[in-house]
Amino acid sequence: MSSHATVTSVLDELRWRGLLQDATEGAAEHFAESPRTVYIGFDPTGASLHIGTLLPIMGLVHAQRAGHTPIALVGGGTGLIGDPSGKTAERRLLTKEQVAENAEAIRAQLQHFLDFDVKSNPARMRNNLDWLGDLPLVDFLRDIGKHFSVNQMLAKESVKRRLANEETGISFTEFSYALLQSYDFLELHRTEGCTVQMGGSDQWGNITAGIDLVRRVQGARAYGVVSPLITQASGVKFGKTEEGAVWLDAAMTSPFRFYQYWINVEDADVVKYLKYFTLLDVRRIAELEHDLRTEPQKRSAQKALADDVTRRLHGETGLARAQQATRVLFGGEVEGLGADDIADIFADVPSHDVAKEQLAGPGKALVDLLSETGIASSKGDARRSIEGGGVYLNNVRMDDVARSVTMRDAIKGRFLLIRMGKKRYHLIGVRG
Repeated sequence: MSSHATVTSVLDELRWRGLLQDATEGAAEHFAESPRTVYIGFDPTGASLHIGTLLPIMGLVHAQRAGHTPIALVGGGTGLIGDPSGKTAERRLLTKEQVAENAEAIRAQLQHFLDFDVKSNPARMRNNLDWLGDLPLVDFLRDIGKHFSVNQMLAKESVKRRLANEETGISFTEFSYALLQSYDFLELHRTEGCTVQMGGSDQWGNITAGIDLVRRVQGARAYGVVSPLITQASGVKFGKTEEGAVWLDAAMTSPFRFYQYWINVEDADVVKYLKYFTLLDVRRIAELEHDLRTEPQKRSAQKALADDVTRRLHGETGLARAQQATRVLFGGEVEGLGADDIADIFADVPSHDVAKEQLAGPGKALVDLLSETGIASSKGDARRSIEGGGVYLNNVRMDDVARSVTMRDAIKGRFLLIRMGKKRYHLIGVRG
């Protein structure tokens, strides 16, 4: 827990960071009275969380730093149903085995952000399949379903949107999702003393339904706190790139690509993201904002953002590799990077193949290699480029027109990296 934080400050912290969209009446006073137990649900319908989920995760992080106990609830049961919020069509239903695998992967990712070992208020992980999996239907409908008005459920924005689509509509399965999520809050209230649910603002209806259920069944007060949905200044959906979503799983989005996402954040968004996604304090963020105004070309704010978020998810080693890979992209030392790193860094540059036997023994003349792969328009063009100091092999300048390229030059025996001028890269794969 942070030394400066107290149990009274969590909503103030969320507010100055722009992480507080709304809270139910009395939430601030409830937090101020004593340490509370807070939960957020995570949907395991994918093998990994994506960076869009970092906003609610940071809500739990700040709650824990302020002395409260966070519960990360993996929806192993609700994940078999699917939340209709924000969806225009029915989700594809997953098997129990798929959901269980996904839930385990998500648990591992959350451990990078929440402290499960601190003595005073360790984070807890729960899976709602533990109670929903064996819930008798008749008992559930009699004891829980009676507290829900179909009229109110039909008035929910997520349900209305789906009902407006005559082709897809909404199945009873997804219509019942709100009951199951509300039951989660009731169960965590009974067994864990949980009194606050947090989430994105699109979950407001589900959260207030759970609060109402806790009041009706337990006669107790519960509270909700929601964060805003992120929009980028450019209008592009947050967390989306040309390659698709940015994932928290290193096998799905490498530390290099993860780092690149943050370091390329636009000036208009970076201060907001420093508040959202890092634990840097007011003073440090103000310094970075000043740097952004006075020396935007240095991109100090973007570097601080990329360093902080990448370090938290991928550790010092992952950050160091991402930083080195970024330097390589701008002409830095290739030494120490593996072939997979090189393939990832330069996945989007023009690529060519050369047979392994052509590089055997004395190898192949660099001039011939450049012209035959089309990197240079002709042998004459290749010679002129080398003589002018504009050709780099594995980011080392080549100044000998008679230079041959051999297997000793191939990175891990798989790649040759050619750079023409400052930024024009070509990746040559060694096959066979």
